[in-house]
Amino acid sequence: MTFADSPTVRVIDSAAGCPDIPLVEGAGNAKAVLWPGNGGTYRTLHLLNLESGARTVSLSHAGDSVYYVIRGSGTVADLVSGEQSPLEEGSMIHIDAGDTYQFVAASDSGLKLLGGPCPADFSLYPDI
Repeated sequence: MTFADSPTVRVIDSAAGCPDIPLVEGAGNAKAVLWPGNGGTYRTLHLLNLESGARTVSLSHAGDSVYYVIRGSGTVADLVSGEQSPLEEGSMIHIDAGDTYQFVAASDSGLKLLGGPCPADFSLYPDI
């Protein structure tokens, strides 16, 4: 795809019209910001807000995933090997296709991330 093939440019407000998706265990939420429901064809972006001690459900996708830590701290765990890597504000995380992972917020600061799988993982939107 070239730039000329892209017919539109849109600005998406993550504070309005972004549906909740069931990715968080504990206090917090996950919102689909860019996803197939609003035209996300080649990439998805989810806004994950994990409050103190919260975690995501176990995640695994057919494609790679990338996330950016907007604020807070925590860990990302490889649920197969058990390895955990620390996360802090400004961290970027790449997850290989097929890896099983989970984000966990630090008990004191929470964790806010933006990212998701590429291409879209339709199993993340069961009720939308």
